[in-house]
Amino acid sequence: MKIIDKYIIKQYLTTFFVMFGLFIPIGIMVDFAEKIDKFRENEVPGDLIISYYIDFIWYFGSQLYPVFLFLAVIFFTSRLANNTEITAILSSGLSFQRFTKPFFISASIIVSFALFSGMFIVPKSNLNFNEFISEYVKSEEKRNTSRLFKQINVNEYIYVSSYDPSRKRGINFTLENFDGNELKHKISATTIRWDDSIFRLTNYLKRTIINDQEILNKVTRKDTILDFDIDDLAPLNYVAETLNFFELNELIRYERRAGSPLINSHLLVRHKRYTIPLSCFILTLIAISVSSFKKRGGTGANLAIGVSLGFLFIFLDKIFSVLVIKSYFSPALASWGILIVFLTIALILLKKAIR
Repeated sequence: MKIIDKYIIKQYLTTFFVMFGLFIPIGIMVDFAEKIDKFRENEVPGDLIISYYIDFIWYFGSQLYPVFLFLAVIFFTSRLANNTEITAILSSGLSFQRFTKPFFISASIIVSFALFSGMFIVPKSNLNFNEFISEYVKSEEKRNTSRLFKQINVNEYIYVSSYDPSRKRGINFTLENFDGNELKHKISATTIRWDDSIFRLTNYLKRTIINDQEILNKVTRKDTILDFDIDDLAPLNYVAETLNFFELNELIRYERRAGSPLINSHLLVRHKRYTIPLSCFILTLIAISVSSFKKRGGTGANLAIGVSLGFLFIFLDKIFSVLVIKSYFSPALASWGILIVFLTIALILLKKAIR
C-alpha cells in the first residue's frame, strides 16, 4: 500500500466519522424538540430517555450512514481537487481506476462493520427504540388486530375478527382442519383466550365431517391446547427489525408458510440489510466521479450535487418501501432496484470523469 493510499484512507474514514458526529447530535436535538412534550406528559424517567437516545443513534445511523459517507467523500475529494492534489496524482502516471482503489478499501471497512452490526447489533437497539416509541410517544396500535387469518400448519387455518393483545383474547374464532381440499372438522367459538398455558374457548362448537355425515359437539366453555401461540395471531408490525440474521430467516420461513400479510415487510427488512451497506460502494463511486475535478463553485457546488443525490436516494427508498407495505410490490425489486438505478448513474458519471 502506497503513501497516497494510506493518506486517502485516513482522510476518507476521518471525514466520514466527523460527518457522522456532526449530523447525529443535530438529529438528537430535532427529535428531542419534537418529543419533549410527550416526555413531560408521560413523565418519562431521565435514564430511559438517555437509553432511548443511545438506541436512537444506532437506529438513525443505520438508516442514514450511506448518505453521511456520500457527503464525506464529496467533501474531502472536492478539497483534494481544489488543492490540485488529484491533478498531481494523475499526472504522475496513476490511472483514475487505480486512484479509486483506496476509496473502495475504506468503503469495504465501513460496509463490513455495517453488515455485521445490521445483522446482530442494530436489531437489539431497534427493539428498545420501537418499544419506547410505542410506550411513551405514539398511541396508535403497533399490531394489526382485525380480520386476522393465518395458516398454523400444513392442514389447519385459523381466523379471528379482532384480537386484544393486552388481554390475549380473540373474538369470533374459527379453526378449520383440511385433508387436502377436504374439510375434516371446524371449530368455532365466540371468544378465545390464552389462560395459563391453555386456550379457553367460550360457546365452543366443533363440526366433524365423516363420510358426508356431520357430528356436532357443543359446550359453553372448553379448555384445550392448540398448535399455535396466541401472539402469533397479531405479531408486532416492526418485529422483523428487532431480529438478528438467524431469527429473521426463521421468522420469514414461518410467516411465509402461515400466509402472513406482513411477509412483504419482513422480506423488505432482510433485503435492506444487504442493500443499504452495499449502496456505500455505489455512492462512493458517484462521489468520486462528481468531485474529482475542479468546478466553478468549488466544494459548495459539489456538496449541492451530493445533497440533491442523497435526498433522491432517500426519497426513492421511502417511496418503494411504502409501495411494498401498502401493495404487492416486490420487496426484492424495491430494494435492489434503487441500487441498479444509482449504479447506472454511477457508471455514467464515471465514464464522464475518466474523459
